[in-house]
Amino acid sequence: MDSYLGDRMKAVVWTRYGPPDVLKLKEVGKPVPKEDEVLIRVHATSAFAGDCELRRFQVVPSFWLVMRLYIGLTRPKRITILGQEVAGVVEAAGKGVSRFKVGDKVFGLTGMSFGGYAEYVCVAKDALLVAKTDDLTFKEAAVLSVGGLEALHFSKRANIHNGQSVLINGAGGSIGTLALQLAKASGATVTCVDSQIKLDMLKELGADRVLDYTKEDIISLEERYDVIFDLVGKVPISRLMRSLKEEGLLILGNSGLFAPKLYGLWTTISSKKKVVSNQSTGTTEELEGLRDLVTSGKVRLVIDRSFPLERTADAHRYIEEGSKKGNAVISVVDEPMS
Repeated sequence: MDSYLGDRMKAVVWTRYGPPDVLKLKEVGKPVPKEDEVLIRVHATSAFAGDCELRRFQVVPSFWLVMRLYIGLTRPKRITILGQEVAGVVEAAGKGVSRFKVGDKVFGLTGMSFGGYAEYVCVAKDALLVAKTDDLTFKEAAVLSVGGLEALHFSKRANIHNGQSVLINGAGGSIGTLALQLAKASGATVTCVDSQIKLDMLKELGADRVLDYTKEDIISLEERYDVIFDLVGKVPISRLMRSLKEEGLLILGNSGLFAPKLYGLWTTISSKKKVVSNQSTGTTEELEGLRDLVTSGKVRLVIDRSFPLERTADAHRYIEEGSKKGNAVISVVDEPMS
């Protein structure tokens, strides 16, 4: 039996900017799809660092005011339910929707409307949404889009090939665990950096060498790399550049700041080293390709923990503790079916 009553549903509402406790489970109105939208019965969604950053409003300074005016100056108003990744079943489709029909199993991104932390969400027909196959669970599908598309985008920009050496700083998260596997599949030797608790997992995924950043200064090592993925954004870019080979590439996967990007542009102009900082926009073809990599066994998704919808705040706390391995899932429908 569904847990909503009539046109109501359960959702985790973002009540104000701040710590995880600002996320409250409430009963709200069930959304009604417009002509160009599908209504999805959410089975699973994800909790990841981007949700946490927005919740506490850790926004790039140059976008701070614009984002605050858009979302709500004193508290969230335009966006009150977070969650960008969803996996579920189409319950209704507007007249203008032809790609999906009622009963289709789908997964993908909700876009700037968010809304994934709920039993139902409306998603635009042109959103990054694709079919979920039966050999991919709802939980797996729910965590594939953001980490997968970012890892794929950066890997393509790096053009990694056989014999290259790659360093991934912050390898134990949703992007890093997939970037590691893609780099290994391309024939690279991969060194992964993260906390001690994640190192065994990274070895299992194929890392050639693992480093505990709390015990080793990765920048002082004599080794130089063809490609460095910095998915943390806490090491000065000048120090990272010193660990690159003469024609190496630095990928800034977690830097929205202007200064590092400007430094990267100057480095690209003044030397043979290059810096990439733009993020993925993603395509349905790429998302379908990632789905196929997972279902064929070529890429493994790491799901650390699953939280029920009512414990979404706990999921955010867990992420901010820094011990999450791979992905954290929020299970909206508790069922074994795929």
